[in-house]
Amino acid sequence: MTKEFADRYFLGVDVGTGSARAGVFDRSGRLIASDRAPVALWQEAGDIVEQSSEDIWHAVCRSVRGAVGQAGIAPDSIAGIGFDATCSLVVLGAGGEPLPVGPSGDPARNVIVWMDHRAAEQARRINQTGEKVLEYVGGAISPEMETPKLLWLAENMPDTFSRAWQFMDLTDFLTWRATGSLSRSICTVTCKWTYLGHENRWDGNFFRSVGLGVLADEQFRRIGTEIVPGGTRLAAGLTAEAAADVGLTAGMPVAAGLIDAHAGGVGTVGARGTAGTVLTRMAYVFGTSACTMSTTTQPSFVPGVWGPYFSAMVPGLWLNEGGQSAAGAAIEHLLQMHPHSTQATHAARQKQQTLADWLAAEVESRGGADMIPELVGELHVVPEFLGNRAPFADPDARALIAGLDMRADLESLLALYLAGLCGLGYGARQIVRAQQEKGIAVDTIVVSGGAAKSRLVRQVLADTTGLTVAASASPEAVLLGSAMLGSVASGVHASLGEAMQAMSVLGEIHQPQATLEDWTDRRFGAFEALQKVGRAIRGAS
Repeated sequence: MTKEFADRYFLGVDVGTGSARAGVFDRSGRLIASDRAPVALWQEAGDIVEQSSEDIWHAVCRSVRGAVGQAGIAPDSIAGIGFDATCSLVVLGAGGEPLPVGPSGDPARNVIVWMDHRAAEQARRINQTGEKVLEYVGGAISPEMETPKLLWLAENMPDTFSRAWQFMDLTDFLTWRATGSLSRSICTVTCKWTYLGHENRWDGNFFRSVGLGVLADEQFRRIGTEIVPGGTRLAAGLTAEAAADVGLTAGMPVAAGLIDAHAGGVGTVGARGTAGTVLTRMAYVFGTSACTMSTTTQPSFVPGVWGPYFSAMVPGLWLNEGGQSAAGAAIEHLLQMHPHSTQATHAARQKQQTLADWLAAEVESRGGADMIPELVGELHVVPEFLGNRAPFADPDARALIAGLDMRADLESLLALYLAGLCGLGYGARQIVRAQQEKGIAVDTIVVSGGAAKSRLVRQVLADTTGLTVAASASPEAVLLGSAMLGSVASGVHASLGEAMQAMSVLGEIHQPQATLEDWTDRRFGAFEALQKVGRAIRGAS
């Protein structure tokens, strides 16, 4: 490390579903300070979920100013900035003005959020085409992806569609707002827009066959003509206007970004440590939803698991991406259904904890993961409130609960919480199994995200999947992944691989408990039986 960079820092910015966060890291990957600001969310009937790009940018500005201020460093000591965000669709009109994307007609609400499922019918029709592009999204496109949402706009809001100047993934909107560059990250367009990263091209025939031929006729100018790897330095860096917004220095290097889950993958899978390697570790980013990322040297086609995507996360490697449409959100929704949740939530607030964290502490006080069979009893949960993202690619799947009784006390709330956690673990186990059946070696799950900070959650994941589970030593692995992008854009690190090795290290390791293996296997069988019953019920209705 040259003296020039000895006292320089890197800024990571992460925009999740509910907030924007910023973190300042030093060159070893140590978190110096972080801050967050809330982001507004509108939810309506018809599976509509929307946000405002202006509100998001203002939240980014507040979080960046807060993090840099708390770090106590000069703004010009930041050497580079990296962004990540949810894979949400931003629609901009002439001059970058927001356009309405839903029935409200409110132009401020110009973001269709990743979890918005309004385009389920469009996704079904796209999948019926059988186009070859679909092989690179696990065989079936999801309504969470951008192409079905673009088709929904074209069919339901043709004025917005025709007036749109740019359609952007949220990450690419942030880098555009910061630099003025219209470059898209290969991560966003390959994973969510059907760009063929391994061939460096869009497939015009696909867009024409699904009813979006106008985008191909325009040579894709509204969805991206310059595709670059994550970490690429964009334009001339931070514009004067953006610098004034975030309180930093104009010209500061800004990197092409990543989807939020993929930033978590970058922040963990290449970490120094003895558990697994970059080719045998599966990143599990546990937030509102859960995403899984596995990397291979050659493409592996896994039905129901998105990808394979070339260079979408780790440059030069193929990515398979799975996950659960509702993870942290599923647990929160599940708990709020219980009669004791109001009382427990009040107790959690007294200790300045979330309800899930408070319940995890209660379980630990009663013996921890060893006591789960006794605490959970005969309660079983398939927490698929928003469908099954992987490995079944079934957006119509719904949650099931079996074994409920009449209790309304804390013990029954703990049982529901633990049954929900186990259900998420069994869903992860199905993803691992599907990948292993196609030759993808997975021996270690490396976790990040807010829920993964809990030792109990990590141990439950180890027990339910039967795999080693490793935590990141960083308290903010997703922010760290974005900061690594900034380090590459600044030139401090020559490549993302170098940054991963230099700035991340594994933390606590959890092994599955042999004493729970038989119990876990029986529970997993019940989980799959419930899924099968759910599919049968839907088929009969």
